[in-house]
Amino acid sequence: QVQLVESGGGLVQPGGSLRLSCAASGFAFRGAAMSWYRQAPGKEREAVAKITNPDGNTNYADSVKGRFTISRDNAKNTVSLQMNSLEPGDTAVYYCSARIYYSVNYADYWGQGTQVTVSS
Repeated sequence: QVQLVESGGGLVQPGGSLRLSCAASGFAFRGAAMSWYRQAPGKEREAVAKITNPDGNTNYADSVKGRFTISRDNAKNTVSLQMNSLEPGDTAVYYCSARIYYSVNYADYWGQGTQVTVSS
């Protein structure tokens, strides 16, 4: 059974930093593309960052480039999101996502989410 459990959210002041982590289990982590998404109140869920495997290529939303860094530890089955220079606009529920590839298709799985609030 695929499980994704996020942690590390909280309240932070503008300009501060947070590190989100996602613990994955129940699937072949090395073969999955891992992503972070976020959803702010009244807005659609949006992709924030993605890291593929095995090449480790990363992609970021324009709004977070230069501030956020996604990384993965294949030995520990975890993916992290380091968030620096946080802005009030980064306030959202952040979700970890795994895209698992099968022989002819793929499936997306989601964690429960962790709240990030940027406010003074």
